Amino acid sequence: MPLNARQVETAKPRDKAYKLADGRGLYLMVNTNGSKYWRMKYRFAGKEKKLSF
Repeated sequence: MPLNARQVETAKPRDKAYKLADGRGLYLMVNTNGSKYWRMKYRFAGKEKKLSF
């Protein structure tokens, strides 16, 4: 199920970094210091890659 704006805004830091999945390889990474960024997991030439934005 896709994340909504409220879920993204209210995501709190924990003892370890964690992921909130949005679907189709896209997820929000929440770090221990409270920073958040989007990552996309995909395959290219048979290898798994991750793109951060």
